[in-house]
Amino acid sequence: MRTLITKTLYAVALSLLLVGCGGKEKKKAKEEVAALATPTLEIEKPQLTFGFIKLTDMAPLAIAKEKGFFEDEGLFVSVEAQSNWKNILDRVIDGQLDGSHMLAGQPIAAGAGFGRQAELVTPFSMDLNGNGITVSNDVWSKMKPNVPKGEDGKPIHPIKADALKPVITEYKNSGKAFKMGMVFPVSTHNYEIRYWLAAAGIHPGMYTAENVQGQIDAEVLLSVTPPPQMPATLEAGTIYGYCVGEPWNQQAVFKGIGVPVTTNYDIWKNNPEKVFVMTKKFIEENPNTAVAVTKALIRAGKWLDEPGNRKEAVKILSMPQYVGADEVVLANSMTGTFEFEKGDKREMPDFNVFYKYHATYPFYSDGIWFLTQMRRWGQIPESKPATWYEETIKDIYRPDIWKKAADILVSEGKIPASDIPNTDGYKPATTDFIDGNSYDAKDPIGYINSFTIGNKDDNSI
Repeated sequence: MRTLITKTLYAVALSLLLVGCGGKEKKKAKEEVAALATPTLEIEKPQLTFGFIKLTDMAPLAIAKEKGFFEDEGLFVSVEAQSNWKNILDRVIDGQLDGSHMLAGQPIAAGAGFGRQAELVTPFSMDLNGNGITVSNDVWSKMKPNVPKGEDGKPIHPIKADALKPVITEYKNSGKAFKMGMVFPVSTHNYEIRYWLAAAGIHPGMYTAENVQGQIDAEVLLSVTPPPQMPATLEAGTIYGYCVGEPWNQQAVFKGIGVPVTTNYDIWKNNPEKVFVMTKKFIEENPNTAVAVTKALIRAGKWLDEPGNRKEAVKILSMPQYVGADEVVLANSMTGTFEFEKGDKREMPDFNVFYKYHATYPFYSDGIWFLTQMRRWGQIPESKPATWYEETIKDIYRPDIWKKAADILVSEGKIPASDIPNTDGYKPATTDFIDGNSYDAKDPIGYINSFTIGNKDDNSI
């Protein structure tokens, strides 16, 4: 690391060189001068190991490593694929991983008391959207007549679960339980498929202390399947559909074994998806390292959403140490399109969002939505006051760490100040859901009580 004197001299030399520079050289030199003028973070732990699951939304980790953003912060990072979400959670809690790509619900459940409990921290939201619901070819053939068609003869999207309801009845009448997969009990996928089903009056089942499968009163039996195994499980007939992130919906199309019928963009427009998680202990012992990691990830998100970079991102993600899927499968969703039925490829520029719409900022309101769904379906077994939702999420979501990182990036000239949201941590109330229901994170009890299916809470608590 350069001393302050060396850095100052170097900055002066670069400033003098700017006189004779033009174009790209001048821009690069200006960025270096700005970076040198910014106080250097004293990194407590430069050698780090991060985990991920083989999904396209792990992209910020791959890009931060491959484009040198971690190294720019003095971090030497190993990025290692993990077998499943439980393994990731356990390894972060036990300190075998310094941090990880994680389901948004995992640190929240750990803090709220569902499943393994631990103090985990989310300083960075990895992306928006990115999931889909796929059904088998047989189920689609039965659903399709129930789906309205446009003038071009193609199904009108979004496709609601109303089209699936008579198919479930047909299976039930023939003595077959209707089975679908999701990736983890506290995954966005579980809550999204439940939301989609319940919006059509289909009961996806309740959780209790005795029934941790969440299948009480269920008309659709939901079970856990790791993301990379989804297509094979569907093809084997063990499940009839699933909710998963990419590239595993597009893989079903590519293999000709299933049809994606909706995306989570249609279930909840610009919904939060994965997060980056470290333990509270790690953050307290390595505060500068946590900020430096967040800086690198913010830069990676920005790079991913810059026009023209997605094709390169697809090449990087296709590498075996990352997602390892075929480029053509990854490109189907990563480059602004999404294929439903074979040949029905549609423009979906916001299917994967990594930076736009303040995607990297950990909004309290995003986290509270997951808490409301945990309560709705019984994972949180007892009524809680509205203040509990805010207090719980503020221990887990840490926009203060994000803000420190972003402020430094602004001072270094790496992001514009306009990219920092002016917020109290809450997004405005929204009706951007498939059923048009309104969500206001400042009224979690009212939101829980607005649903026909699921738990109800006493407003007087």
